[in-house]
Amino acid sequence: QVQLVESGGGLVQAGGSLRLSCAASGSIFSINAMGWYRQAPGKQRELVAHITSGGSTNYADSVKGRFTISRDNAKNTVDLQMNSLKPDDTAVYYCNAYAAQAMGALFDDYWGQGTQVTVSS
Repeated sequence: QVQLVESGGGLVQAGGSLRLSCAASGSIFSINAMGWYRQAPGKQRELVAHITSGGSTNYADSVKGRFTISRDNAKNTVDLQMNSLKPDDTAVYYCNAYAAQAMGALFDDYWGQGTQVTVSS
């Protein structure tokens, strides 16, 4: 199995910053893409940012210019630097990895347990 463990959530005032980190471990042969998603109360889970193994990134329009995703392929980690936080960024943030556990195995989505980010106004 592939385990993802997130850290770095918390409470911050509007305009502040937080950095989320996620480490993948377990039976990992290859990780293709990694990303961060979030889910606010009463809303669907949505993509925040996404990064491929080659370093190509994609961001939700609502976070462009404020959030930066980065990745260390050697360590199987992905970080999300969040600046200029807004109350609308309040949500549970989930780490995602699209990974294969063995050569020739299918890639599948794996998820962390989630970390709460609360931005007060």
